[in-house]
Amino acid sequence: MQLYNTLSAEERAQLIDEAGKERLTLSFYAYAKIEDPKKFRDELFIAWNALDALGRIYVATEGINAQMSVPADQFEAFRDTLEVYDFMKGIRLNVAVEQDNHSFLKLTIKVRNKIVADGLNDDTFDVTNKGVHLKAQEFNDMLDDPNTIVVDFRNHYESEVGHFEGAITPDVENFRESLPIINDQLQDFKEDKNLLMYCTGGIRCEKASAYFKHQGFKNVYQLEGGIIEYTRQIKEEGIKSKFIGKNFVFDHRLGERITDDIISQCHQCGKPCDNHTNCANDACHLLFIQCDDCKAAMENCCSTECLETIHLPLEEQVAQRKGLQVGNKVFRKGKSDALKFKHSGDLSTQPLAQATAKPETKDIRQKIKVKKTLIGKAEHYYSKSKIAQFLIENKELSVGDKVLISGPTTGDQEITITQIHVNGGPCETAKVGDQITFELPFRVRLSDKLYKIVQA
Repeated sequence: MQLYNTLSAEERAQLIDEAGKERLTLSFYAYAKIEDPKKFRDELFIAWNALDALGRIYVATEGINAQMSVPADQFEAFRDTLEVYDFMKGIRLNVAVEQDNHSFLKLTIKVRNKIVADGLNDDTFDVTNKGVHLKAQEFNDMLDDPNTIVVDFRNHYESEVGHFEGAITPDVENFRESLPIINDQLQDFKEDKNLLMYCTGGIRCEKASAYFKHQGFKNVYQLEGGIIEYTRQIKEEGIKSKFIGKNFVFDHRLGERITDDIISQCHQCGKPCDNHTNCANDACHLLFIQCDDCKAAMENCCSTECLETIHLPLEEQVAQRKGLQVGNKVFRKGKSDALKFKHSGDLSTQPLAQATAKPETKDIRQKIKVKKTLIGKAEHYYSKSKIAQFLIENKELSVGDKVLISGPTTGDQEITITQIHVNGGPCETAKVGDQITFELPFRVRLSDKLYKIVQA
């Protein structure tokens, strides 16, 4: 039985567009004792794949952490798949503030040691002894209490574009780093201050609140459902938002607007801006804030070095990446000497500008809107001679055609066909059923698909 994705992100996006159905982006988590995470993972994949549910999900012996995209007309059926498990009966689903049909384009469920990398030894404290959960109005009221210290348990690139008024925003790369730093900063306030904490959806605070109670803090509170649920409540109940700016999210949207206040700057020119992007250089992928003017001038790159790199011949780019672990650098934390206007740590809530219109939805790596036709699939790669072999399954391919080779490992690679061999001999045009070979400066995999680009 198939328990993995067979479509690339681009292929999935095309199918979603063709279906024309609205999708809901949502998230949820649950701490629970799961005896067999692998079996649990497989059960979820089978159930969710049948519903065309997509997303990034982590399961472990301690529970589940999920960010997903679900067809709107399958929402109740999706909820039913959760109700099968006692620990997820009636679970809160945090529905995103802003919806995007392309928020997730694969169903990825991974078994991990923990559902959040917190670096804690759970055997050393009672993880069930959590802080008091507060709803939006209760959270606002406690923020107004001068006896309150509020802490943002997210990372620097998240808090930079939006955070609560008066919050401590640690200059950290990950959740694991923030715990000892905050504990050290607040040593003198364990007995008499209200420790108020928040994060994106609540999951980081579930463990953090128990940890800080174990460290001796007497009055520990957390925002129920995080910023996502807070936003839903303030909109439904007409409550004033004390969160300023944009909420960073971990799907391709990279953020959803909570208030119109822009409190951050383009990292390259300093203009008020809170739109994140990933560097277009496949050997970099640095996450940073970039305004539209710099995006156009720098072609989505974070530095002049990366800009020069993306204009090199493809084979030179591939050669430069050889030996580098580039795949795990997507969402690499946004710090670089090239970013002159990067700020983190002690942040202001003073607006620099007001958002005048909803920003356009970002493309997935700027490739989804390339018009193309699927014409074949990869069959082999001859390493010594650097020759790729494909089977033509649809339409024709001719010398001079521009093609896109796409796959989960290969990524998206565009080339122009200069010479092909069809069924063993040189030829100008290949037809359906033909087996073709041509030179490529990179290895193709059996999961790669061959497209003819109709229009860029």
